[in-house]
Amino acid sequence: MPFVVTVDQRGSRRGADRVPAVLSVLSAVPTVLRFERTAGDEVQGLLDDPDAVVDVVRRLVRDGGWSIGVGAGPVATPLPGSTRAAAGPAFIAARSAVEAAKRRPVRVAVRGAAAEPAADAQAVLTALAALVERRSDQAWEAIALVEAGRTQAQAAAELGVTRQAVGQRLAAGLWEVERDLGPAAARLLARAAG
Repeated sequence: MPFVVTVDQRGSRRGADRVPAVLSVLSAVPTVLRFERTAGDEVQGLLDDPDAVVDVVRRLVRDGGWSIGVGAGPVATPLPGSTRAAAGPAFIAARSAVEAAKRRPVRVAVRGAAAEPAADAQAVLTALAALVERRSDQAWEAIALVEAGRTQAQAAAELGVTRQAVGQRLAAGLWEVERDLGPAAARLLARAAG
């Protein structure tokens, strides 16, 4: 099931071009058609895994300064070799979504073949994005270590804090809440694709 993610840099006329850096970050994400600059300060990629879409949204929200549109639905086949040359309803939905995201307080929007699940996916991704936007650097440090497979005790040793301090950072960063929201968003994205 195809998902198109279209990302537009906010305030690009007032700041530096951040597209090369974000393309480097997104190069680690598994895609059907890789993320590439499609126009000016815009980036687009085609994915087939809703969990990867959630990961992309999380990465972009943490990076900050992006309007993120997700389109869920069919694409025209056969696929070309470039995202810029691809077409289909998911691409149209992603264009509509990124334009909608520019007008939202949390700059994430979803449009899909199935409107109600797309709206639900947008609501859950918005909650996830709001949580990620407000997370402290200390919480990110603890989360990165635990997500890399370390126990809280091991993370504490690396950070030079107590295990309780790591637990507090995870709790303050709402990591457990994120672990619930991510899979829910992925399931809803899959439904939004139709």
